[in-house]
Amino acid sequence: MSVTHREVVTPAAARDALLSQVEDRLRGLLATETSRWSAMDPRAAVPVEVVAALIGSGGKRLRPAFCLNGFLSAGGDPAREPVAVDAAAALEVLHAFALLHDDVLDDSPLRHGEPTAHEWHASVHRAAGWAGEPRRFGEGVAALAGDLAHIYADRLVSELPPAAREIWHELRTEIIIGQYLDIRVAAERIADPEMSRWIAVCKSGRYTVHRPLVLGAAIAGRQDLAPAFTRYGAALGEAFQLRDDLIDAFGDSAVSGKPTGLDFAQQKMTLLVALAMCRDDRVSRLLAGQSVGGATLAQIVTDLDVRGEVECRIDHLVKQAQAAIAAAPLDPEWRDELARAAVQAAYRQK
Repeated sequence: MSVTHREVVTPAAARDALLSQVEDRLRGLLATETSRWSAMDPRAAVPVEVVAALIGSGGKRLRPAFCLNGFLSAGGDPAREPVAVDAAAALEVLHAFALLHDDVLDDSPLRHGEPTAHEWHASVHRAAGWAGEPRRFGEGVAALAGDLAHIYADRLVSELPPAAREIWHELRTEIIIGQYLDIRVAAERIADPEMSRWIAVCKSGRYTVHRPLVLGAAIAGRQDLAPAFTRYGAALGEAFQLRDDLIDAFGDSAVSGKPTGLDFAQQKMTLLVALAMCRDDRVSRLLAGQSVGGATLAQIVTDLDVRGEVECRIDHLVKQAQAAIAAAPLDPEWRDELARAAVQAAYRQK
């Protein structure tokens, strides 16, 4: 008598199979759009090419992964997989929108180890000797490409059920409000650690973990998972952004693919800076352009052990996230997978 062995598919394998479909969806959409606009005039395809270049430059795909984790862990109907795949792809395109605008706001020269869109197109303008100011041209190209990415993201979620669409709208709004508060607080030089934490969660944490998970579950029709995913996502999303702040301040640019110390240079009121500013008046003087005996912001933050305090905060948040998911009404395999995902997101190097 023969025995048929049923192949066991792990949560990670199931998610990765759908992530492969996400990649196909992204490539197909952008190739079609590039071809469409190139046929009209090669110059018309440039904004599409900017979006395609950023998406194809090696991002972590965390947002699509968490969306698919939410869908699959909620027991999503295979018939709804195309909607989940499109939503996951939309999150990656929306991320491209956020990065293109964020790089202009921060005047960042590098992204994934390559010149940012506004830097590259400013150099193209300069080399060609075109009329006008190269910097304004480059920033204009990046802003328009970001707007185009936003349009594509919206197109990808056209089939979302009503509950999931509400989450999508909230997610997009939070990104904009969080980014505004980020530059506003930096301009005002307000040292408010709680506000710094809130901005980190709003502009990045929620749309990286919390909202994608809840979005995936909503596509699966499991709004009952929202409380557990919210507790998990809120904690891990904050940990993710705090790690991003540490990588920006102290990371290896050869590994991260972006300049080290840009937040300090832009005087961003991250939790690192807000805590240091509350404890040492040299920080305020330094941000105001005054000399403080040759000390740098990075040195003061290190001397005050604010870096260690933020690391401890990340540890605490990861434990919070893992505790939230341990109590969630999910299969044990999915609880384990999401607990592992928390460690990977919070302790990454880039």
